[in-house]
Amino acid sequence: MALGQKILPASSNMKEFEKFLRSDYKIGIFLELHIAQLKHVTAMAKAHGKKMIYHVDLIQGIKSDDYATEYLCQEFKPYGLISTKSSVIQKAKQKGVVSIQRMFLIDSHALEKSYKLIERSQPDYIEVLPGIAPWMISEVKDRLGIPIFAGGLIRTQEEVEKAIKAGAKGITTSDTALWEAFR
Repeated sequence: MALGQKILPASSNMKEFEKFLRSDYKIGIFLELHIAQLKHVTAMAKAHGKKMIYHVDLIQGIKSDDYATEYLCQEFKPYGLISTKSSVIQKAKQKGVVSIQRMFLIDSHALEKSYKLIERSQPDYIEVLPGIAPWMISEVKDRLGIPIFAGGLIRTQEEVEKAIKAGAKGITTSDTALWEAFR
């Protein structure tokens, strides 16, 4: 399991985040967030003994580049950062923060482009979206040899199990019913 969890709860609002804080999960993801909320969210997570992964590309109020990444790492000391951008991934790794590069499975051209970016940036993990394509999870894992999270459009326990069986180390999901099912 990825980082010791089969499910990585992803919050996109404070209500979901508060549910994560009350859960047994130790590591969570915050997706859409305003920069002004970062200090409060980080303090709440720390008070509950939780480790946070922030999606840099979805933090409103900052540009997702290596300068923003350096700021986030120094100021908020996240457990990890997610981005589609190689420069963010490389800066996160440089700062000793878990790096997760998001990869969208759109078409063959996008897939090849993503392979080249990921081969250069060498993230700690790849998040494959959508995660409901187990055959693609296997292909990406075999080609790149980097641990994978599956995310996006996973709605059932069976889909979670198929993604894990295909080689995903864990599932990123905002579906709180799945959080409960795999506690």
